[in-house]
Amino acid sequence: MGRLARPREELRQNYDVVIVGSGYGGAVSASRLARAGKKVAVLERGREFVTGEFPARFPELRNELRLTSKSMSSGSPTALFDLRIGDDIHVLVGNGLGGGSLINAGVCLRPDPRVFGDEVWPGQIRQDGLLDEGYRRASAWVRPATHPRAAEMTKYQAIAGAADAAGCTMRDTPVAVSFDECVNPAGVRQPACTSCGDCCSGCNVGAKNTVALSYLPDSVRHGAEIFTEVSVRRVTRKSGGGWRVEARPTVNKEETNNVILIEAGIVILAAGTLGSTEILLRSAQSGLPVSDRLGKRFSANGDIIAFGYGGDQTVNAIGIGHPAKIEGFEVGSAVTGQLEYRHADNLELEYAVQDGAMPSPIAPALPVMFLPNGRLLGAVQSLISGVYKGPFSRLQTFFAVSHDSASGQFKLDADKLALAWPNAKDEPVYKRLGEALSTISAHLGGSYVQNPLAGTVMGQQPATAHPLGGCGMGTDRSNGVVDHRGCVFDASPGTGTNIVHEGLYVIDGSIIPRSLGVNPLLTITALAERAMLLMRTDYKLDFDAEPVAVGTPTEVTAPGSFV
Repeated sequence: MGRLARPREELRQNYDVVIVGSGYGGAVSASRLARAGKKVAVLERGREFVTGEFPARFPELRNELRLTSKSMSSGSPTALFDLRIGDDIHVLVGNGLGGGSLINAGVCLRPDPRVFGDEVWPGQIRQDGLLDEGYRRASAWVRPATHPRAAEMTKYQAIAGAADAAGCTMRDTPVAVSFDECVNPAGVRQPACTSCGDCCSGCNVGAKNTVALSYLPDSVRHGAEIFTEVSVRRVTRKSGGGWRVEARPTVNKEETNNVILIEAGIVILAAGTLGSTEILLRSAQSGLPVSDRLGKRFSANGDIIAFGYGGDQTVNAIGIGHPAKIEGFEVGSAVTGQLEYRHADNLELEYAVQDGAMPSPIAPALPVMFLPNGRLLGAVQSLISGVYKGPFSRLQTFFAVSHDSASGQFKLDADKLALAWPNAKDEPVYKRLGEALSTISAHLGGSYVQNPLAGTVMGQQPATAHPLGGCGMGTDRSNGVVDHRGCVFDASPGTGTNIVHEGLYVIDGSIIPRSLGVNPLLTITALAERAMLLMRTDYKLDFDAEPVAVGTPTEVTAPGSFV
C-alpha cells in the first residue's frame, strides 16, 4: 500500500521551503511550491491514514480520540480526533496527514460578500481580484458537488419540512465528495460515494475529496517530501537570513529530548488555528518580534452541533459505514442540504442549519450520550434494538454555522496553548440558533437537545469544529498578525508598522480575522491559492494549477504510488 510520507530518518537539514501542517493551507502551498521546483518539506504532527484505515467501529474510534484540558490528557498524541476541553469553549480539530479535511463534513460554500466587506480585512482582499481566482482554483481541485439525490434522503426531508416554520429556505449543499467514479486533478482514481454517511470519521470509500487525495499527492509527484509524527515547537530567525525550525517527534518515548532542527529560506505555518498560533506564541516567547495582536480575535464561526430528539418521523442520520453495517439503507453524505436564514440588513443574524449525520463508529455510544443526569430519554430501547431502529432512527443531527463576535484569546500557560473567552456561552448567536433549532425539532414532534453530554466533562460550554483566528490578517501590526499575503509582521524596534519578516508566512484558518457564517474549508483553500499567486510574483516563480496528465491513475489505497 503506497504512502505519501517518508521515514523520519530521511528528513534533511536544509530545504527551500518548510511547511508546518498538511491541511488545506499547507497542502495547497506544498503542491504549488513543489510545482515551482522548490525543495519542499511538509511536517505533520499526526500520522498518515490511507483509505480503508479510518476507524470503522467504536473501539477503533475510541482509540482515535485525544482529549486534553488544563488539568488532564488522555489518548495518543497521534489520534485522529483532537478535542481540547476549555474553561469557556471546546475545540475539535483533525490530526493526521490531510488535517481537518479528513474528518470534516466537506461543506464547500463561499461566504456572503458582506463578510469580506468588513473593514477588519486588509483592503487588498477586496480590491485586487485575486480572491476570486483563488476560489476558482480551489473549486477546481476541491471539486464541490451536490448529492444527485439529496432531496430523497430522509434527513434532508426532515429539515426541509421545517423551512416555513423556521422562516428559512432549503437548498442542496455542495460538498467535497465525488458522487461518480473519477480521476481527480492529482491523477488519483476515486470511487463513487456510497451514501454511507461516514464522512466525519474518515472516508473508507475514497470518495471524499480530501487534500490527502489531491493537493498532497500532487506535491509528492512534483518532488515534495512529507514527514509525519513531527511536532514543530517554534521558529527562529537565522542571523544570516532564513529560518530555523525546531521540532520533536510527536510520540517521544525514549526520544523525549530528540530535538530536530531544519533550516529553510521560507517557512509556512499551516498547522491550523490552534497549531500555528501556538507555534508563533512560543516563537515570540523565545524572542521573535511579532504583533501584540497575536492570539486575539479567535472565532468559533458561530458553530453548534446539536440534536433533535424524540420526533415522530424517521430521519436516518446515523452512518452505516463501508462496508455497510446494514443493507438497504442510505444516509447520503454527512451533509446533503441546509436551511438558510437570510437577513438583508444584518449579516450577523444570518445562519445555516445543515442535515448532519453521525458516523457509524459512534453509533454504539449514542444511547449512552443521551443519559443526562441519569434521565434515560428512551435510550434503553436503542441499547437493546440498535440505533437504526426505535428512537435513534428519528434522531436529527444539526450542524449549524452563523456569526459570533470573535472575542476569544489564546495565550501560553505553562508552555501549552490556552483559550480564554469569558461568557462565550452567552454569545447572542447561541440563543438565536437555539430558538431556530427548537422550532425545527418541534416541527417533527421532537425536542432540541443542545448538548447531551452536559452532565459530563463537556459541561455547558459551546464547542466548535471550525476554529478561526489567532493570527488574523491586518493592514499593519497594530491591527493584525499577518498581512494580506500571510506574511508575519515584524515588530522589531524601529521598524515600520507594515514591515514583515521576509520568508515567514501563516496560511491557514488562523489568518481569518472574523466568522465566515459558512463552513470555512473553501475559503481557507482560496486564501491559500491566492497567497501562492502572490508568492509566485514576489519570488518570480513559475507554476500552474492544471491537472496532471497520467497514463495509469493511482488508486486511493496507494496515493504515493505513481506511474
